[in-house]
Amino acid sequence: MPDQKPWYLEQSPVLGSAYLHFRNTVQEKSVLDQKTRELLMLALACVLRCHYCVENHIQGALNAGATKQEITETLLLTAYEGAGTQLAWCKDIYQKYLSEASSG
Repeated sequence: MPDQKPWYLEQSPVLGSAYLHFRNTVQEKSVLDQKTRELLMLALACVLRCHYCVENHIQGALNAGATKQEITETLLLTAYEGAGTQLAWCKDIYQKYLSEASSG
């Protein structure tokens, strides 16, 4: 099967081409090794809750030499950072209504 053009190029050729160039550039080699890149993208895919992306990046990480333990720690670190971010996100509002000093 020949490579098909991405669906978005037909309706938005200028922006679609720019995105495609960006995607292709990101997939080229960089200062980060492929395993690190896959683990970072896995963490982001988890945060964004993309089922397809999570599976794709777990497979990519395994193919790049990541161990199951490294992948598991990536997922746990992602969960930790997500929880901490949630608690700090609206800290001023949380404290305003939920602290001992609040009159709620």
